[in-house]
Amino acid sequence: MRAEIINIGDELLIGQVNNTNASWMAAELNKSGIQVVQIRSIADDEQAIQKALDEASLRADTILISGGLGPTKDDITKKTLADYFQSELVFHEPTFEQVQKIFAARHFEVTEVNRQQALIPEKCTPLFNKNGTAPGMWFEKEGHVFVSMPGVPFEMKAMMSEQVIPRLSRQFQLGAIVHKTIMTTGMGESFLAAQIQEWENNLPRYIKLAYLPQPGIVRLRLSAQGDNKEILIQEMNQLVEGLKNYISESIFGFDDISLEEVVGELLVKKGKTISTAESCTGGYLAHLISSIPGSSRYFKGSIVSYANEVKLSLLKVNPQILEQKGAVSCEVVEAMAIGAREQLKTDYSLAISGIAGPDGGTPEKPVGTVWIALADEDGVISQAYHFGEHRGRNIRRSALAALNMLRLRLGNK
Repeated sequence: MRAEIINIGDELLIGQVNNTNASWMAAELNKSGIQVVQIRSIADDEQAIQKALDEASLRADTILISGGLGPTKDDITKKTLADYFQSELVFHEPTFEQVQKIFAARHFEVTEVNRQQALIPEKCTPLFNKNGTAPGMWFEKEGHVFVSMPGVPFEMKAMMSEQVIPRLSRQFQLGAIVHKTIMTTGMGESFLAAQIQEWENNLPRYIKLAYLPQPGIVRLRLSAQGDNKEILIQEMNQLVEGLKNYISESIFGFDDISLEEVVGELLVKKGKTISTAESCTGGYLAHLISSIPGSSRYFKGSIVSYANEVKLSLLKVNPQILEQKGAVSCEVVEAMAIGAREQLKTDYSLAISGIAGPDGGTPEKPVGTVWIALADEDGVISQAYHFGEHRGRNIRRSALAALNMLRLRLGNK
């Protein structure tokens, strides 16, 4: 089955409201074996809605609509659908009872505007809205299903999960759609593609690979369609095992797990603690580590040594090294890591010093130059990185690179 999602509302088109409905609806449809072929956001305009329905009918079997079912004059979806399906609006007593129930619970009086919520197109099958006053509407025309739902997310989600998808599953023969996401770090998209080219070329035709890059991370999403979900999952797991032969060190997890979660799990498993010393990242690395519930078991704290005097006084960096080599150097970042580990008494310590930008670079150390060090009982290791010119991306990538350095160290011990 192929589906199209249409989200109605001027607020979506002017950027006043983020269209979170679309992504949620698409994810739920995919879980049920329904392929989403297109997502559209359109205005509260009768002609735009009718045109979108006509066009969607050419691409999809099922058209799911959200938005525009409120009681005010700017909500025109219900009237537009009644005209589109050449149907009179009729009074629906069960819907009016729900309106009365909700208003009574809130000690509000039902007005004539609210009463009109119970008017629905005669040719639709109403869908009960347990969380609001606007019912959903199910239409069928020339082999296509059209479903209109409220735009309020918690109303739409309940209606779709409990009524729409179950009804589609009963009425149609749905296949299976399976996705598997491989989380990677430490290698850019183009380098990753070159590394796994042989593996990618040998994928079955019914399994597709998508590259989803973001600063410091590339997600590899496998998508498959077929009749048997269990067989598809088994085949995907075998493909992932094969992928590990090409990029085992770059894979840190699956299905949207974060790098900070993986590192936290390793620290807990090994009973180790971590501290950080940060300059150009300004505490962002500590933020990522401490954002994980339960991180107090392994994270002791951070010294944000943005100024050189803090490097000297709290991290005990040798002033001669700082003067001779500069703050962004192998020697200084290693001294920072050692100092943080000693001061905060942890098993591991990560240190970052760099030039985040947009200013401060030199020909020898351009913007994006970052040194990262890791100290533990065996000593200290460090590595230089060259990330680019965007300050926010440099901070994010620096923190992730530090976490990955620790992940690899923990995995090899």
